[in-house]
Amino acid sequence: MGILQEILKTLSLPEFYFAMFRSATPVLLTTLGAMISSRSGTSNIALEGTMLISAFVGVVVSAFSQSAWIGFFGAVLAGFIVSNILAYFILKLNSNAVISGIALNTFASGGTIFVLYLITGEKGASTSLSSLKLPSVTIPVVKDIPVIGAVLSGHHVLTYAALILVAVVWYMFKYTRLGMHIRAVGESPDAAESVGIPVKRIKYIALCLSGMMTGMAGAFLSMGYVGLFSSGMTAGRGYIALATQAIAAGNAVIGMLASLLFGFCQSLANYLQNSSIPLQFIQMMPYMIIIIAYTVYCAMVEHNKKKKQMKAAAGK
Repeated sequence: MGILQEILKTLSLPEFYFAMFRSATPVLLTTLGAMISSRSGTSNIALEGTMLISAFVGVVVSAFSQSAWIGFFGAVLAGFIVSNILAYFILKLNSNAVISGIALNTFASGGTIFVLYLITGEKGASTSLSSLKLPSVTIPVVKDIPVIGAVLSGHHVLTYAALILVAVVWYMFKYTRLGMHIRAVGESPDAAESVGIPVKRIKYIALCLSGMMTGMAGAFLSMGYVGLFSSGMTAGRGYIALATQAIAAGNAVIGMLASLLFGFCQSLANYLQNSSIPLQFIQMMPYMIIIIAYTVYCAMVEHNKKKKQMKAAAGK
């Protein structure tokens, strides 16, 4: 009963929901990137590695340039370059997308630590680098509203950017020519090519956009509230984004809600670390909830598919 009371008390705190948006931001940015590449018919499995490399590059560039924004653009550029490498393997060399993505993830895991050691002599974290953080934004009117101001104002600039990008991606898929071409290529590349849509070019653009958004997520991890790079700091968020984009089924708004679910669980886990619940269970809880949500989603899709098949068979 004590644990339940502690959870209810936690859920009543505005700071808890502030932390929820903070925890959801890197997953949301990566989910949007994964969604764009997925809708073009190409799965970007290298999200984890792209995020890790971008986080590392952002810290290093900001430390040497002493400019947080130059470091941010360096992180986004790193995401763009990694996505170009992945696109070259998949679209030019016709390699398997899953194997290529896993190879890049493995390379990023060891490569970032190796380069960090060459630059600083450190293997765990970039504590000796005087890297900078991107700013937080206080919304003038909203900050004075009781409770709501504590939840919605004062977030990192990339948190607001992620929320804006949800609307941008939704609009792109629904109303823009590029979005329609991406959808057409993903649904039927042969049909798209027959009407003059350059299939490989569209897939390349989709992968690049995916890499750039994932680069923003990496910049948030190392230049947001922490301000340094550490080994494995992505902690599986790239793989979580693959699950949340699958749950979203191409809908940016649902992708945001799925990312907020992860943020909710991550925030709750952080608040419950001092409770009597085993720490290992608390740490795995956000990932477990997403797996359960994805399993339920797959079961619902399969159920609806069988229902349609039964209706079609009855109609015949």
